[in-house]
Amino acid sequence: MYKYILFDLDGTLTDSKEGIVNCVRYALEKMGRPIPDGETLLRFIGPPLADSFQDFCGMSREDAVQAVELYRERYTPIGKFENAPAPGMAALCARLKEKGYVLALASSKPESMCIPICEKFGFAPYLTVMAGSPPGDDWKKEDVIRDACRRLGLTDADKPSILMVGDRKFDVLGARACGIDCAGVEFFGYALPGELAGAGAAAVAQTAEELEQFILTH
Repeated sequence: MYKYILFDLDGTLTDSKEGIVNCVRYALEKMGRPIPDGETLLRFIGPPLADSFQDFCGMSREDAVQAVELYRERYTPIGKFENAPAPGMAALCARLKEKGYVLALASSKPESMCIPICEKFGFAPYLTVMAGSPPGDDWKKEDVIRDACRRLGLTDADKPSILMVGDRKFDVLGARACGIDCAGVEFFGYALPGELAGAGAAAVAQTAEELEQFILTH
């Protein structure tokens, strides 16, 4: 039975599309780069930003680092709050905590940005740990998962009772790299069709209620 539930942030606990897309546009405009189409812009939701600027905009690593700095120039004061809680997820967290589950955040987003977002949208009271990337580094998902588990005091013996919840293949693959299961969510359609199941998600939920049913029965 699962006892420890780790949540991704963007696309899972919150719908961060507006803030992320606006800040990607801002960075690219400041660099004089062309703006990708809308579908490509949505693919920035989930992966580490530097990887996305390289993969989707053809940037060198050096240019991608500059783009991330420009992105955060707008995201830190404005973009992080161009966001909304995912329907039903705060209530789900409350119910799970009441039932004795231990909840934590595991996001590749900088931890300094994760905390105010979780506080603003009502998730912070339910999260024992809020783990994100450290200053100056964009961790991959497996790095954040390992850090969240370490801060929860978990060991290899606890792995069967840990579930990651995320909306992209990066969450699933990161969980697999850490030896734990991942439930995928398709609240906002940011993953490509079949992406989560293809990466090996233990389940794919369309709503908070479906996710809750999976957690309570496994």
